[in-house]
Amino acid sequence: MHRIVALVRPPQSTFELSCAAEVFGVERPGLPTRYAFGVCTETPGPVATRAGYDMLVTDGLDALDRADTVVVPGWLPTDEPPSPAVVRALRRAHARGARVVSICSGVFALAHAGLLDGRQATAHWGHARVLATRFPTVRVDPDVLYVDHGDVATSAGAGAGIDLCLHLVRGDQGARYAAQVARSMVMPPHREGGQLQYAAPPHPEQFDGTLAPLLEWATGRLGESVTTAELAARAGLSTRTLARRFADQLGTSPGQWLLAQRIGAARELLEGSDLPLDAVARRVGLSSATNLRRRFLGALGTTPGAYRRAFRATSR
Repeated sequence: MHRIVALVRPPQSTFELSCAAEVFGVERPGLPTRYAFGVCTETPGPVATRAGYDMLVTDGLDALDRADTVVVPGWLPTDEPPSPAVVRALRRAHARGARVVSICSGVFALAHAGLLDGRQATAHWGHARVLATRFPTVRVDPDVLYVDHGDVATSAGAGAGIDLCLHLVRGDQGARYAAQVARSMVMPPHREGGQLQYAAPPHPEQFDGTLAPLLEWATGRLGESVTTAELAARAGLSTRTLARRFADQLGTSPGQWLLAQRIGAARELLEGSDLPLDAVARRVGLSSATNLRRRFLGALGTTPGAYRRAFRATSR
């Protein structure tokens, strides 16, 4: 029996905890039980949750010494470091061979413990930049749903915790077992693409400085073949100066920014309309369904068809 122990702290996110509990802690008819699931906290007793109630946790940090896998299901607020006792417990568990896993903001606890130094990790797309800034030795990948090194694994935001947990089951127990767990949860065994398909596309009003009027003008003309030279002429700048302004203010080139806007507009059309892919491509200036598929796959790691199925608008 593989023992899973989740380390919780106030205010605990109930969703992140439930990701691990639902995958590892539920007995399912017709499926042999392969995991024992438990919860611990630094100070046993009532633990406040973000859902407005307290939960009673009776096990302390010594429970991590008996775990085969330690799960940190969120760590909020992210700017509050774990105590020395928690850091020691996480390091001790990892040193003796336990797998240490984080869900969403739980990655901050692993980073504080030094378990991610020099390694790739992921986090919710909204936390990725803060994580990378605060822990420069961690190689943060803001796109993927999870990263698994075998001994340490991290997931992206909230729901990606389920993806990671199912992935771990697949590695522990095999694809068939994991598929049965996923089926009982009415979940796909594996999701296509990375988390950038879920991140909100940037809008011109989020950018300041001299480029804002130009960005607004360009986003209103995505269906046209706007070029970098036209952008420069509109701004009254040379193409070289424009490229420098884009790099300084947006961290990208004019061409890459235009492509990102076209992809963002395509996402909105795929979510909210039944337009054929060719029509979507023409409306956002990508000329053809073939070009749309190629650009979409390169930017988001999934196809327009798969994206549409995942994000089909529920109301018309």
